[in-house]
Amino acid sequence: MKTKIAVLSNVNMNFMLRMLKDEFDVYETEGYGNELGVLLNPGSTYHEFDAKFTFFIMDLMEVLEHDLTDYGIDSNPHIKRWFSLFESGIDANKLYYVSDACLWGMETEALFDSQRKLALEYAWTQNLSQICEKHSNVRIFPYRKLIEKLGEDNSFSLKMWYMGKILHTNEAQGKIAGAIKNTVNLYTRTPKKVLLLDLDNTLWGGIAGEHDKTPVVLSDDHTGLAYKNLQRVIKQMQENGVVLGIVSKNNEADAMAIIDGHSHMVLRSECFAVKRINWNNKHENIIEIAKELNLGLDSFVFFDDNPTERELVKQMLPQVMVPDFPKRPEELAGVMLGIYHEYFEKAVLTKEDLEKTKQYAENAKRVLLQESVSDFNEYLKQLEIVVKPVDASANAERLVQLVNKTNQFNLTTKRYEEAEMLQVLKDKNKLVYLYQVKDCFGDYGIVSAVIVDVSTQIPVMEEFVMSCRVMGKRIENAIVEDVEKHLYKKGYSKLKTMYLKTEKNKPVENLFDSLGYTVTFKDGENKKEYEIDLSHCAKRDYCVKMDTNVQ
Repeated sequence: MKTKIAVLSNVNMNFMLRMLKDEFDVYETEGYGNELGVLLNPGSTYHEFDAKFTFFIMDLMEVLEHDLTDYGIDSNPHIKRWFSLFESGIDANKLYYVSDACLWGMETEALFDSQRKLALEYAWTQNLSQICEKHSNVRIFPYRKLIEKLGEDNSFSLKMWYMGKILHTNEAQGKIAGAIKNTVNLYTRTPKKVLLLDLDNTLWGGIAGEHDKTPVVLSDDHTGLAYKNLQRVIKQMQENGVVLGIVSKNNEADAMAIIDGHSHMVLRSECFAVKRINWNNKHENIIEIAKELNLGLDSFVFFDDNPTERELVKQMLPQVMVPDFPKRPEELAGVMLGIYHEYFEKAVLTKEDLEKTKQYAENAKRVLLQESVSDFNEYLKQLEIVVKPVDASANAERLVQLVNKTNQFNLTTKRYEEAEMLQVLKDKNKLVYLYQVKDCFGDYGIVSAVIVDVSTQIPVMEEFVMSCRVMGKRIENAIVEDVEKHLYKKGYSKLKTMYLKTEKNKPVENLFDSLGYTVTFKDGENKKEYEIDLSHCAKRDYCVKMDTNVQ
């Protein structure tokens, strides 16, 4: 079934709507210029259509009614009215994308005050940002960036405007349609997690340590600038939650001297969560890294200038994505942007996303500790693990991300739309438990969620997910016990749960068997249902401190 979307605008966007119909079920708009009317009217065909995503592509000049007076950020009557009406029509169960501002019109060329145009655009964007802060289901559609990239002369058509209020050229409508498609598709894909990078002739030109007096190519000029700009793009990706790693055939001392000592390096040692700088086969290094980070090989993208190395990784590790390498250095930054959009871009960035590099670097220290301690229980004790409940409603975006992206430790692998999860959080018959985990090396972040249905006499644990970052440390035992104790205190005497087999959730196949639950139904290997008497739960085996104060 195609995803339902609506595009509402105050200008004619019919050509663009036709472009979207090959991929989505698109709302047949009631003309243009009545975007707020259909939103606010509960009996409109828009509400009957029930779109999952609604995009407001707004022409600021029409919103302003061609009044170019600078009233100030919070005082423009046209902008205030639009956002006031829009906010009154927001449905918490829907997702809205509203375009930012690009003010265009012939009269802007006659403005004596050259800053007026920017001030009006800023007023719209600031009001939009304030709405987004208040409502997590309202987001900014990057309309201005599309126009700037294409150029005003290629984006707007006076001829088409006079003929039929069609503001944008066909090319511009195509770009807007493409951005809408990409935005919707971000919600349905599983992004990659780690970008593995070669060094020589990839992050810089030349070979580290090859000549004592010949520096690598990395500078603010010519080809050196192309490599530096590549690093700048990668650095921004890292700040957006992409985990970076090095896989390079090199002398480690020579490579690290450049990484930490070269004046034009943007990516320093601390930017990389893992490093394999040696003379081993690269596919073997990647397997080691996957084990160290506790990630599946399908979480990785490998970027290397050497076609032989790329082909070997493709052959030996088909789960790893290996994009082509550009022929010319000046293409590097653009190709890396394409890699980001294709493999790593997310619809929403959470606090956990922004701390990924730190979290995985801390995990490498845990691996070293485990290798140095012969007794597993002693290893767990030295970790000093603390599990803390956090408020699920205050962390709804992370809850959705956790439930939808976790595959291995997941009882059912059921996926939730953001609107569905918001309804779960409001449902009095659902108890949602969310947990943050820390240890002596750092904060894993919010890594586990449990959803219990209490609508019947015996509650049912419908969902239990946990990030792969904390698997194998018996943390699940502490979480199950915490949920059981909470339900028992609320007066429930029993608890039911289930396991539905999927391709990847083998780690939880026998979880409840090991925790003393009784199997009440079994459908071969595909499904098991369980029940336990909450008054006779055995003490769980774990080395975890529960901090029971909800954050």
